[in-house]
Amino acid sequence: MADLIKTADGKADGPPATKAEPSAPQQRSVRVVVLALMIAMLLAMLDNLIVGTAMPTIVGDLGGLEHLSWVVTAYTLATAAATPIWGKLGDMYGRKGIFLTSIVIFLIGSVLSGMAQDMGQLIGFRAVQGLGAGGLMVGVMAIIGDLVPPRERGKYQGMMAGVMAIAMIGGPLVGGTITDHLGWRWSFYINLPLGAVALVMITTVLHLPMRERTKRNVDYLGAALLTVGITAIVLVTTWGGSEYDWNSAVIMELIAIGVAALAGFLFVETKAAEPIIPLHIFRNRNFTLMSVVGFMAGFVMFGAVLFLPLFQQSVQGASATNSGLLLLPMLLSMMVVSLVAGRVTTSTGKYKIFPIVGSILMVIGLFLLAQMDTGTTRFTSGLYMAVLGAGMGFLMQITMLVAQNSVELKDMGVASSSTTLFRTLGSSFGVAIMGALFTGKVQDEMAAHGGGAATAHSAQLDAASLAKLPVPVREAYEFAVSSGTHIAFLVGASVGLVAVVASFFVKEVPLRGAGPEAKAAPAVAEI
Repeated sequence: MADLIKTADGKADGPPATKAEPSAPQQRSVRVVVLALMIAMLLAMLDNLIVGTAMPTIVGDLGGLEHLSWVVTAYTLATAAATPIWGKLGDMYGRKGIFLTSIVIFLIGSVLSGMAQDMGQLIGFRAVQGLGAGGLMVGVMAIIGDLVPPRERGKYQGMMAGVMAIAMIGGPLVGGTITDHLGWRWSFYINLPLGAVALVMITTVLHLPMRERTKRNVDYLGAALLTVGITAIVLVTTWGGSEYDWNSAVIMELIAIGVAALAGFLFVETKAAEPIIPLHIFRNRNFTLMSVVGFMAGFVMFGAVLFLPLFQQSVQGASATNSGLLLLPMLLSMMVVSLVAGRVTTSTGKYKIFPIVGSILMVIGLFLLAQMDTGTTRFTSGLYMAVLGAGMGFLMQITMLVAQNSVELKDMGVASSSTTLFRTLGSSFGVAIMGALFTGKVQDEMAAHGGGAATAHSAQLDAASLAKLPVPVREAYEFAVSSGTHIAFLVGASVGLVAVVASFFVKEVPLRGAGPEAKAAPAVAEI
């Protein structure tokens, strides 16, 4: 497979290639490796969705309702903070060993979480699990970046989008089934068989070129400052407007700590011999633009996943049990469009049009979703979701492909981790900002219609609570939720305009592996 791996100047990073194209056995081997990587990717995506469904049962068994949010927050914090570090370690010490290590840590955290005896233990073990999860997505993307030239990578985009769709649709259903029939602890133990299959397959079939072993100094100070900065940002977006007021002392202190830590990180990275995130990669126009587009895509995607089921449950009377199925129009559209875009990219080598069309469709889809009200049918909302899904399908994998094509092979890990990190941070900001606007609008509308007491503690009522409300109050709540989703999606559409503008400035740089003319062309477009 070494002949598949090229640097930006077209030179082999491993043993010299003997053929221009990989042989059939090599192609089959790559497909087997990608299958194993998709299983690992599924592990990372399924976890929160399965555990989220099991949370009421977990609280009923372990108690500690006041610490419930930390079960998710600990995992998210650890994942976000560890992501760039895993990427750099893979670049420095070899991707295979580092990736296998992240899987093992994730599985250890899963076992410990399943064995937790109280909420404190569960939170701590979820942090361990999150540390491993930080390396899963980065490892998948970086290894695919090593094995498959950018020109050929479009063939696998549909598979990646399919895994995402399976996770989002199947996660809540699997979580509910496991919790009801096997107990909540199996919502963690279910990771073991999937993880074992991924470990065995990757160990046996993944063969990457040997890296030259040199003494390298890990940028511990940079890693520490980045961890503190990311932690502060995630806590601000998680706590702001819910646990604490946005103008509270705690939030202000976290903002100050985050800004100071990130400023210190930028300074340290200019001096470090092996920076966690080499700042020179941001001198590349396409990489920087794809980071911006990825941030915006994360902002929109996770906001939509949060509010669409809520709207359909609260306003359209859908069952919460089938919350994953409610997103089917968006996810199927995303999967089909991603597959088509990948095939076109592979056959033509052209990709600039996809971020442009994708970001425009994303904004149009969000604007349409903002028009939903209490009279909107499920069919109509499904069509609107399909438009948004098409936009996301053009963006989700193309952003990673262009980012990886914009750096040299030695920086593949940090490019993958940085892109993933920006998308993760975008999702944190999206959920926080859209959530704060939604909650505020619902409470304002309920207060204006005399039903404020119904949402005194939460802007989100479950189906059982909603059914118990008097008809006038329930109708007022349905109107309030539709008003809340209107403002949330309208803000999302406004933010998405940034992605539209950024996409127009992307430079069409030939994808590596596209043939002699592409190999001769520089893969790096400086600003």
